[in-house]
Amino acid sequence: MTRSSQLAHEISACRLCAPRFAATATRHAPRPVVWFRPGARILIAGQAPGLRVHEAGRPFADRSGDRLRDWMAVSAEEFYDRRRVAIVPMAFCFPGYDAKGSDLPPPPLCALTWRDRVMARLRPRLTLLVGGHAQRWHLGAKAGVTATVACWRDHAPHIFPLPHPSWRNTAWLRRNPWFQAELLPELRAAVADLLREPDDPAG
Repeated sequence: MTRSSQLAHEISACRLCAPRFAATATRHAPRPVVWFRPGARILIAGQAPGLRVHEAGRPFADRSGDRLRDWMAVSAEEFYDRRRVAIVPMAFCFPGYDAKGSDLPPPPLCALTWRDRVMARLRPRLTLLVGGHAQRWHLGAKAGVTATVACWRDHAPHIFPLPHPSWRNTAWLRRNPWFQAELLPELRAAVADLLREPDDPAG
């Protein structure tokens, strides 16, 4: 087993947040969703799995994933090719819902425990920062998501901060037409360039 495979196995077996999850309204058990290999060219740094991803055991296996794949202009086959795309959220497990049925934030313990170790094994050439939690960790962003995404040119073409592709953000997209008109064409071009490159036989 390689060091990266061993790390993925350790994360998959993690139960550090079991008491925390048992105390949520969903009272669920941990189920880390691990999806990365060292040779991936593209890193998607997300927030945390939702309930549907928790049940499926596959990242972005929901309507948010449909929208994100549309933003990237990739097929599901391309998106889930771990040789090319690593999907590493700020927390590997579904955090659960609160008493009102709202998503709980990613537990900081997950990133503190695992993120540096995972990032040390990845050398992506393109990173998508999906949502405020990932933008704060990777960029040290202190502004809100809208302001951070609006400054996307400061980080392109190697990093693209993005809003969460949740369908709850449809109104945000209407209020910010520059996102689809200006940012998405650049993002799609960057993704397409990397996916067109032949695979490294050593990777």
